[in-house]
Amino acid sequence: MKKLLLPIILISSSVSAQIPAGYYDGTAGLTGYALKSKLHDIIAEKNVNWHYGDLQEYYKQTDLDVYYDHNSTNNPSNGNYILLDIYSEIPGGPDSYEYNSTQLQGSGSITGEGLAWNREHMVPQSTFSTGSISNYPMYSDLFYVVPVDAWINQRRSNYPYGVAGSTIYYSFTNGSKIGNDATPGLAYTGRVYEPINEFKGDVARALLYFAVRYEGKLNGFNHNAGTTPANDESQLDGTEERAFEPAYITMLKEWNALDPVSQREIDRNNTVYSIQKNRNPFIDNPGWVDLIWSETPDTNAPAAPINLSVAQQNANFVNLSWTPSTDTDILGYKIYMNGAATPIATTKNTSISIDRLTPSTTYTFTVKSYDKGYLESPVSNVATAATIASDGFSKDLMITKYIEGSSNNKAIEITNKTGHEVNLNNYNLNIQFSSGTSYYFSDSFQLEGKIANNETFVVLNPNAAFTCYTNSQAKFVTASTPMTYTGSQYVELAYKGFGTVDAIGLKSTANANGNVSLYRKNTVNQPTGTFTLSEWDSYAINYCQNLGGTLSTTDLITSNKEFKIYPNPAHDDLFVSGETQDIKAAQIIDVSGKIIYTEKDPFRNKKNISVQNLPSGFYFLKLDEKAYQFIKK
Repeated sequence: MKKLLLPIILISSSVSAQIPAGYYDGTAGLTGYALKSKLHDIIAEKNVNWHYGDLQEYYKQTDLDVYYDHNSTNNPSNGNYILLDIYSEIPGGPDSYEYNSTQLQGSGSITGEGLAWNREHMVPQSTFSTGSISNYPMYSDLFYVVPVDAWINQRRSNYPYGVAGSTIYYSFTNGSKIGNDATPGLAYTGRVYEPINEFKGDVARALLYFAVRYEGKLNGFNHNAGTTPANDESQLDGTEERAFEPAYITMLKEWNALDPVSQREIDRNNTVYSIQKNRNPFIDNPGWVDLIWSETPDTNAPAAPINLSVAQQNANFVNLSWTPSTDTDILGYKIYMNGAATPIATTKNTSISIDRLTPSTTYTFTVKSYDKGYLESPVSNVATAATIASDGFSKDLMITKYIEGSSNNKAIEITNKTGHEVNLNNYNLNIQFSSGTSYYFSDSFQLEGKIANNETFVVLNPNAAFTCYTNSQAKFVTASTPMTYTGSQYVELAYKGFGTVDAIGLKSTANANGNVSLYRKNTVNQPTGTFTLSEWDSYAINYCQNLGGTLSTTDLITSNKEFKIYPNPAHDDLFVSGETQDIKAAQIIDVSGKIIYTEKDPFRNKKNISVQNLPSGFYFLKLDEKAYQFIKK
């Protein structure tokens, strides 16, 4: 059976009911890289990141072959989950072989097609790995990690997708092949894997999703991994906006047009959204591909930024600001320190905090602008900054809470007390395991985005079942390996791989942090690479009061009282007397500190808060920054 195709003009209306209302708010009127960055902000927000080992089970939802010739044999009710494999699927007739979800290859090589399937990273793991360490969330992202024939997967290796030339090294049963690269315009001369036309659009939209989803990290990936463009397999060009080599972008745009979005992709997009809580925007709106990668840069280098100055000097950071270039096609700015040829940071703004500096040290800085053609300006003026000997800020991020609770109740709270905004893209969580008497680091979880000064966030295992904290409250929700700790492992917050910032437990030893909640003492204001138990208060298993910065019971009770609430105990309504007209928000909070109800401008037209649906018990009514205890009968 041919796959079900919808004309492109109908795709948006066909699936609009599946796109959450307001999901793409803010994209109207945007084009080019501005649209790409906005889409990144949308699809990178509040994802649920699952473990690599979870994917086999999720493929039973996302990748069933019910679109071609397996409709009658695919019967989940009796455990017969036939998976769709784009590397072996024959759209016009019966496949040469098929796979049940149980036929996952474990490890080692395989001798031919049709023997087992495995998890294929359409963007190879080598792109975002650190040596032998695979990095989450990229490692298990369902939008480009798919089930395919194991033998073909091994033959593909790390070769890019592309147009195969006259020299064919492997031909596979559905017509896909590995050959020498003949993609027009590419300097690369190695091997490529060319899928059949039926799936070229699927591949293109998956790769372009990667370019949008991980904007902000792309320059840190293993782009230009080859010693010359001729043997560079990644095709990433190190830019955050364009992402791929221009000729490769041209090919992906052609594949997107050649193979329109199918019903299979639409269904898969909706199912992955139910699992990961984000979407592939190019399945929802395939026209965005051309709209984003449509920039026509000029050939003139931009003017240099001017008036670079030091706005603030502290012990471990300085704040820089400058007057922007006058050019209209500026993408961003590169910051250089002490005359180095490689920038230490980039930004789209005209100010930045440069952190991780040494106290009582003099530094020099310059800035260059770069435009949509990635042409760079001359350097700005030189700004000199001397860090002071000490200040009241933390030198780096700190782990402030650690919960090793029952089953999957795992949570780590991290706080920024540095005095400035911190870019999280350079930070990761690591975990160490043991094998006999040897210890080794396993897969890592990379943080992303930014955190403001004095902001606190939580990394939470998605299978946690706390009564006082939920997935929706956490900034990062991940079942990655570091968030499966048992209390005996060493877990660290690190900078750029394995530069330890803060840690729980000691390296290369069996720790004793199981079934315990550790809260950093308020007197501790600096992270440390060596765990010291005396810096922490210990609480019972699953204790998570005030996790993520919610108010503690102590905080609530000691709030100043300026209003009167009545009756107390309350039955159906709680009334407030006093000057209530300026109150911006009312919240009801339980004794664990969990916010269970919020109402904006609560007393604009009334004087009461309904408590009719609350279970009996003790609660707090928080009116802006003041809180009052009450009893619900």
